[in-house]
Amino acid sequence: GILSKGHLVEVDRSSLVAGYVGQTAIKTQEAVQKALGGVLFIDEAYALTSRGMNDYGQEAVETLLKAMEDHRDDLIVIVAGYAELMDAFIHANPGLESRFNRFMHFPDYTVDEMMAIFTMRGDKAGYVLAENAKEPLRKIIEQASADNISFGNARGVRNLFEQAVSRQANRLAGQPDVTREQLMLITVADLPGGEAAPPAQADAPSSAGEDGRA
Repeated sequence: GILSKGHLVEVDRSSLVAGYVGQTAIKTQEAVQKALGGVLFIDEAYALTSRGMNDYGQEAVETLLKAMEDHRDDLIVIVAGYAELMDAFIHANPGLESRFNRFMHFPDYTVDEMMAIFTMRGDKAGYVLAENAKEPLRKIIEQASADNISFGNARGVRNLFEQAVSRQANRLAGQPDVTREQLMLITVADLPGGEAAPPAQADAPSSAGEDGRA
């Protein structure tokens, strides 16, 4: 095969960058050593160059570039991230431009696909989305995913689902009797931005006269 081992080592900025001068090169070299013979996958690689020239991320990049040259016959490095940020990353250093020259673009999930992801997470956790909550959820996803970097596609859907489960738990905590069906149902009120129905109010007692009689 192309590689002697073929294993995968996944890292991010925190795995490569240290807080003191000289330590970043050591951490990056350690990650490279673990990946030798296989693939070093750097997620959100743009974080290495997005904090300015005086950031320790530059040291990680320089160390990585040397390692890629020294071990070019037995190491594959894949960097990943959002397209716009990765374009800035690649052009932040001439060495990066010359070494990363093959690109693969993965399109964002569609709204229908993200709706399916929400449903799938619900199925796995034992929850059902109420029929009248589907269209409000779709609108929430459409609006939130307009900024795909902050929303994060599937990660954003996971966050929406976890928020809905938390809101549902808070809503049901105020009810004296809860059925199994209610425990499994995610309603419009449980979606972020949804308004929970106000608790039922007991009938107010009739007012008494000054002599104490009703």
